[in-house]
Amino acid sequence: MSQHCWADEYPDRGRTELQKGRRSFGPFRMELGGSLPSLTLSYETFGEFRGDNAVLVCHALTGDSHVSRGESGVPGWWEDVVGPGRPVDTSRYFVLCVDVPGSCHGSTGPSSSDPRTGRPYGPTFPALTIRDMVRASRRLASSLGIRRFRAIIGGSMGGMQVLEWAVTYPGSADVYVPIATPAAHTATAIGYHEVMRQAIVGDPGWRGGWYYGTAGPGAGLATARMLAMLTYRSDASLEARFGRQWTGEALRGTLPLVDGVPFQIQSYLRHQGRKLVERFDANSYLYLTQAMDLFDLAWGRGSLRQALGRIRGRVVLVGIDSDVLYSTEHIQALERELRGAGIEVDYREISSPYGHDAFLLEGEQVGDVLREALEQGEVEGRGR
Repeated sequence: MSQHCWADEYPDRGRTELQKGRRSFGPFRMELGGSLPSLTLSYETFGEFRGDNAVLVCHALTGDSHVSRGESGVPGWWEDVVGPGRPVDTSRYFVLCVDVPGSCHGSTGPSSSDPRTGRPYGPTFPALTIRDMVRASRRLASSLGIRRFRAIIGGSMGGMQVLEWAVTYPGSADVYVPIATPAAHTATAIGYHEVMRQAIVGDPGWRGGWYYGTAGPGAGLATARMLAMLTYRSDASLEARFGRQWTGEALRGTLPLVDGVPFQIQSYLRHQGRKLVERFDANSYLYLTQAMDLFDLAWGRGSLRQALGRIRGRVVLVGIDSDVLYSTEHIQALERELRGAGIEVDYREISSPYGHDAFLLEGEQVGDVLREALEQGEVEGRGR
């Protein structure tokens, strides 16, 4: 039985403010063979649905569906980009953002109760892929009456979903905008994720994944986040912000760099680690990073060019000049493959000192790219 705040069959055309929703579906089979007896998806929408003005925003690794505050409430993670009068204008577009399965913000994930046992899935949650996330989102979009999107957009893991939408469901959008996303996860990125996962599973509090009701692997998850933050920012941005600045804490003991926090960069990283522990599930972190590692558009589709040849619609690739996680070389390589497959593609580059996180922090530049892409999509949509 569906549970959400609108009529079950169609979005309420009379609403323009933020709406939160949850929908439950029947059994959901995963790409790698496991299955869920039921799937619940949590989502938020903004704006009024008029049949042909839907925009799907796909969130990144530890993100959620709260992309914007809409007309009131708590700021969202893309507040400068999505909202009334902003580049993704919710007075003009109907914006949908879905919490991916496997996460911990309302959609079915490892911390959700397994109806077969009455306790959290924990490590019995089936292995997850980016394609599973896209199939789940499509099921939700169809249930809301959305047959085609004006645009599908997202950065990092969100960009992986954008590319999978384009290949798995050709013609599902007029324009696809993946930001800071290669055609497949790189060896370096997989290596970073492996170190992060080992920090979690090596924490005694992980208990083989059955830590619910206990303190859990907080230290391991915090360490994973600290490493992640170093990959999300550029060397230049970290040097400019922190350099070798001290916190003012006195050195003490024989191991001061372990016992104390003399450098501001240390204080910053520990703060970021604690913040993630407060809002995110460690098992979700394991499953989602693994899904990112498995991401490869060519997987099971022959060559990459064969996979890209399935796309119907324009692709706007966005690179970040200081990104150390997914370099512009990776994005430009994907551009060449798209052109070779005969796909309409544009390449845009964000100039920023902030590294990978520029897709979240450079609202003006990201907004300019998205505004242009949406206007282009509207023209092409009218020509269909």
